[in-house]
Amino acid sequence: MRAVPDMNGRKDDIMASHFALFVDLENCGGKKSMLMDVIERVKIRGDILIGKVYGYTDSYSDLKETLLSNTFTVVPSLRFGRNQKNSMDIQLVIDALDVAYRNELIDSFCIVSGDSDYVPLVGKLKSMGKFVLGISRSEAASSVFMSACSEFQFLESVASGKERTNADVAEALTLSDVNELIVTILRESDSGEMLASEVKSVLLRLRPNFSEKSVGYSTFGKLLTRLSQQFGSFSVASEQYNLIVSMSQAHASSGEQITRENYVSIFARILSEYKEDGFDRVNPSILKSAVQADYPDFTERQIGLRRFSDVLRALERERLLSLETDEGGNMLVHIR
Repeated sequence: MRAVPDMNGRKDDIMASHFALFVDLENCGGKKSMLMDVIERVKIRGDILIGKVYGYTDSYSDLKETLLSNTFTVVPSLRFGRNQKNSMDIQLVIDALDVAYRNELIDSFCIVSGDSDYVPLVGKLKSMGKFVLGISRSEAASSVFMSACSEFQFLESVASGKERTNADVAEALTLSDVNELIVTILRESDSGEMLASEVKSVLLRLRPNFSEKSVGYSTFGKLLTRLSQQFGSFSVASEQYNLIVSMSQAHASSGEQITRENYVSIFARILSEYKEDGFDRVNPSILKSAVQADYPDFTERQIGLRRFSDVLRALERERLLSLETDEGGNMLVHIR
């Protein structure tokens, strides 16, 4: 979304970006919940006008409904010779450039793959004035690709950590569902606050079946006020005839502290969630960020250690993980 200053100098996202989304299923893991998380993260930023997945086989049949409901097309994986993966990469590049040159509506691209082979593509798209969002597993992400993108996110950070069902999209939303979606939208904004009208626009992109009347409220403003009072996750204020929705500071911290007595169980829970989401290996920085998302005040000294690498070695002794290095000499956490 493009930020445009309002009369008070605030930058509000009022123009939704138009995305082309290209997904390497092998990198994404081919899991329905993971694909939905990627789609949701992109929809927060704008409309997905073109969606395409690469490497589709019958083993991904549980993705059919998700792909159809989001009007994706698929490039099947036809195994022949040694260079199958290379042919998929080349096809993605051809498709992306074809869209960039032929479709003037597309101003943004999302590439779900961390392969450094895509760096020339990213460079070309950016030279054409396109925004490029890269998403990849931390274990497969090339540092060159990460730096080349306009914005990059690790797939582990994109994942919501919960299994999705058809009801998540098809059935009417509850007050709790709407509150959770609004919190997600505010977290993704630059400032943690947005106009109520823009919040509703993003909600409708994420859940086209949303209506404030379906949860018992005549206006969206009344719904926001009720949610802010009931959950306290965000606040609502009127300013210059505009309704402003802001993330609550109190919501950012649970108040619970990590101690020497509980840190092993806390890390065990977070590692288990990654494992359930299909991640066998994660970057240490991703793991630390996940911990600090739940415990913002966390420091290694709280558990009597000096560095995060010391924490990892302590967890390795507890047999929760093992430490590895990739080809570039970077440390990876292998979840047991």
